[in-house]
Amino acid sequence: MELTKVTALMKATALELAILTGHLVLYPSGIVAERLSPTTPPTAITPGRRPVLLLHGFVDNRSVFVLLRRSLTRNGRHSVESVNYSPLTCDLRAAAELLGRRVDEIRARTGHDEVDIVGHSLGGLIARYYVQRLGGDSRVRTLVMLGTPHSGTTVAPLADAHPLVRQMRPGSEVLRELAGPSPGCRTRFVSFWSDLDQVMVPAETARLDHPDLLVHNVRVSGIGHLALPVHPTVAAGVREALDAGEPEASVRREEEPGATSVA
Repeated sequence: MELTKVTALMKATALELAILTGHLVLYPSGIVAERLSPTTPPTAITPGRRPVLLLHGFVDNRSVFVLLRRSLTRNGRHSVESVNYSPLTCDLRAAAELLGRRVDEIRARTGHDEVDIVGHSLGGLIARYYVQRLGGDSRVRTLVMLGTPHSGTTVAPLADAHPLVRQMRPGSEVLRELAGPSPGCRTRFVSFWSDLDQVMVPAETARLDHPDLLVHNVRVSGIGHLALPVHPTVAAGVREALDAGEPEASVRREEEPGATSVA
């Protein structure tokens, strides 16, 4: 391995450890579901700005989005919410159904027909299942995914004892369902993947490649898996993705022209 690559990996690993330490401190604050106002009027939502729902990854909770949420609200997204799915969840499909109920609740409460979703890791896969398999494409305008194992990850083979981990393995039934035809899917997909993501093995598994979906893959360089929902450069990319125009009527797949360095 070249010296520059070794140096970049060492820096990314050090950053991952620092982020992990901070996240462990914040983790208890995210265990309890956030309190929502049952009387939020539609007039409280900025016209043209859809509500954003944040969905965490495996064995995590909403505390992972503290910095990203702050970035979104400071830049005009006044309706940003998080949803926790139970750590006892054993089926990605059940989590996707829960997500669908939360989306419908937000739509009813805010008066918006559509929402945007940002999912980290497994959260992105859950949201993708909701959009592709449960009719969520009529309710989700843009789905942004951060380090999501679209083709499955082979990391930590001993973790296969957990059903959710098995569903994230290459060739799982869930991934085969998602790889199947999805004609007419209306949601716009944006997938951020990092060349130094040690949880996505191989790293390219976080790229979404599907002939029926409107996809934009964004490659970032210099950070690991835990940094994706935290790093300010990625947050800027997420904001840009959410603010982008409506999906085109015809199917169009976009590929990143090059890596966005965040080192």
